[in-house]
Amino acid sequence: MKNQRVKLGDLSVGFIHGLAAALEERGHPADELLERFGLDASRLAEPQGRLSIPRFMRLGHAAIQLCGDPALGLSMGRLSRLGHLGLAGVCAAQAPNLREAARVLTRYERLYASNYRGQSSFHEDSKGAWLRFYSISPYNAYNRFVVDSVLAGWRTYLGHLAGGSMSVDKVQIEFTAPDYAERYADFFGCPVEFEADANQLRLSLDSLALRNSDHCPSTWRQLLDLCERELQQLTRTRSLRERITQLLGPLLHGREPDLEEVATRLQMPSWTLRRKLAEEGTQFRAILNDTRRDLAMAYIRDTELAFGEIAYLLGFASAEAFQRAFKRWSGSTPGEFRRAQRQAV
Repeated sequence: MKNQRVKLGDLSVGFIHGLAAALEERGHPADELLERFGLDASRLAEPQGRLSIPRFMRLGHAAIQLCGDPALGLSMGRLSRLGHLGLAGVCAAQAPNLREAARVLTRYERLYASNYRGQSSFHEDSKGAWLRFYSISPYNAYNRFVVDSVLAGWRTYLGHLAGGSMSVDKVQIEFTAPDYAERYADFFGCPVEFEADANQLRLSLDSLALRNSDHCPSTWRQLLDLCERELQQLTRTRSLRERITQLLGPLLHGREPDLEEVATRLQMPSWTLRRKLAEEGTQFRAILNDTRRDLAMAYIRDTELAFGEIAYLLGFASAEAFQRAFKRWSGSTPGEFRRAQRQAV
């Protein structure tokens, strides 16, 4: 069996500072917990140090259990700072206004966080904009805090740039209202809608236009150039196969994407995509199957998702169809594979 090639994602170790601050605010020193997850002072000081998404979710869940506060993600976001996002965060801190800061946070997200499930985005219209975090459903105790911390972090970052004068018009969240639902309105100071179509903040034109008093035009341009070079370095060496694999994650949810859809996303005719893949010695169906297999093994090994949920995330028509495919790939059932992985740890 081939080694796993697809990762669920990772993020900067800088995110840990907000989590540690939230724990310590509640009277729980974070050092022991962080060291249990291999996050000592030297690890947190590594330039461009990264932490896997599954490990981050387990850390967050352990932190919530330690302090007994399921809304810890909101506090984590409140205590996060742009510097925790590395170069992209420093760049956003020099933006001339909140609109440009939001653009930087989404355009250069790959520099501080990468998730196979998607990428954050900024959607402008004639009345304002949505700052949107991608879906990481299905939601459970392990990943709700991620949405909380991201949305709360955005509110904190932009509020600091505006000198505390920014307001959010509306917050929308995909999952069902949790037991601590009233704390969202307290934090964001605006209506919060649960069971929405997306995880996002609504910003008015007035909020987007708020100026950043720390803006320095020359420093801003230099930082933009640095971010752009770093982003190009991350993406320039990817083969067509790698680009397709990256696209498939968000497209697989509940269905099976076809070559024509992927070709459209890559902005090329389907016949051109077939030819280019043949030149690389592969086919779309082979990439789809390999991606599903590698993701299945990562989900089973690194998350607590039920097999039916994994089947949905991989675009299978049923849990039974997924289990048959997994047995064909690995020679074992998903349950046997998960037990073997747990015993090996």
